[in-house]
Amino acid sequence: MTEDKDIEINLKDLDDICDECKEQDESVSQNLILTGFKLCKSCRISKTIFPI
Repeated sequence: MTEDKDIEINLKDLDDICDECKEQDESVSQNLILTGFKLCKSCRISKTIFPI
């Protein structure tokens, strides 16, 4: 029973919506797997260049 709830919570993380700009992009789930952050490609590059 608790495993089903865990799976549902984890699937909500894969909604492809960036935490910074709130845009939907395919690269969000890829970056979530690679870095652990829900950022699109554009926001990831800007965070790398301007980390503040």
